Amino acid sequence: MGHDHSHNTSGKNLKLAFFLNLGFTILEFFGGWYVNSVAIMSDAVHDLGDSLSLGSAWYLNKKSKEESNSKYSFGYRRFSLLGALINSLVLIIGSIYVISEAVGRLFEPEASDATGMIIFALIGVAVNGYAAYKLSGGKSLNEKVVSWHLLEDVLGWFAVLVVAVILSFKEILYLDPALSLLITLYILWNVFKRLKETLFIFLQGVPKDLNLEEIENKILEVKKVASLHHTHIWSLEGEHHVFTAHLKLREISEFSEILEVKKKVKEILKDYAFEHYTIETELDSETCELEKAHKH
Repeated sequence: MGHDHSHNTSGKNLKLAFFLNLGFTILEFFGGWYVNSVAIMSDAVHDLGDSLSLGSAWYLNKKSKEESNSKYSFGYRRFSLLGALINSLVLIIGSIYVISEAVGRLFEPEASDATGMIIFALIGVAVNGYAAYKLSGGKSLNEKVVSWHLLEDVLGWFAVLVVAVILSFKEILYLDPALSLLITLYILWNVFKRLKETLFIFLQGVPKDLNLEEIENKILEVKKVASLHHTHIWSLEGEHHVFTAHLKLREISEFSEILEVKKKVKEILKDYAFEHYTIETELDSETCELEKAHKH
């Protein structure tokens, strides 16, 4: 039951973040027009991209819970990973846009309505801060990347708030774009780390929370196991992992001994986050064609 509750919470958090962000984006467009602020309008465009990403993340997260079928034998878990990839790319594109706007304003500073900026900044920090908090404890890469979407907005609106307060007392036009550049570069650095992690999983790298050599050594300690080969570990979407291996057995005289070996190996694997594992056993008199190409 706890497993299902985690999935339901994930979907609800993404749904909440999507509607909060979309509603606030519409408010931003109206507010930017009302206070005649290009800064708020440009941020509204950025948040519109965030809303699209959140919508896709919500849909793909829901899709990832569907059961396996003849088309997708492992199910749809990796659809969640696809959402993380899309969101990372959208965030990079949006950040590049913000950087270009900020650089332009460094060379051609513009005055802003400080009072209007303060009002919208407070709303922005509250709305995006609450949504980011709801997703901060997410385990999937999808939720983590989306939380960075929202964190970017929180930091961005906080910067707008600080700048607006300062501008209320003293007109320093380059302060807004300078802060925007620093925050966006910080967010980009974190997004690239997440993107690297996402691509690593797409390329079926060994999950960082698992040690392939350690697992192999534990299996080799099982009585009757002579060696193992064609051992592979990869992750479906960062949380649920897959394990496959061929075991070469020795001194097997009864079928019950094979079953006992498999039982002990499965007990070892249960200590790890494997959702699926396949173990093929071979007698010492057998020759595996795959062993030649996949020796460890």
